[in-house]
Amino acid sequence: MPHAIYVTTAEATDRSSAVKMVENAKANLSEVKNILVDAGYTGENFATQIKAIIGATVEVIKRSELHTFVVLPKRWVVERSFAWLEKCRRLWKNCERKLNTSLQMIVLSFISLCYEDFKQVLRTLE
Repeated sequence: MPHAIYVTTAEATDRSSAVKMVENAKANLSEVKNILVDAGYTGENFATQIKAIIGATVEVIKRSELHTFVVLPKRWVVERSFAWLEKCRRLWKNCERKLNTSLQMIVLSFISLCYEDFKQVLRTLE
């Protein structure tokens, strides 16, 4: 499960939304020391804002300069989570009228993923 989820309208930028998410979830993020981001979050201003809110450093994971596919282990964690969410048909299209409904659908999808993992663990214990 993610430490924080924040759903916005399409016109909000990822960078400003990430700052708002961290502000909203500050209590849940007190133990976070480092935040991994992609190249879209570069810049001192973003890193400074995150540092001021929760005291965490921001580490930018950049793609390979070569135009070949390379698995970046730290980035793979986030991409893997997105791939798992894409299995949930309800999230393929945004049919919700309210942002809170979209947020709850994301939470339910993660709960479903955790439940499937839990069932798999139980099967190995039998």
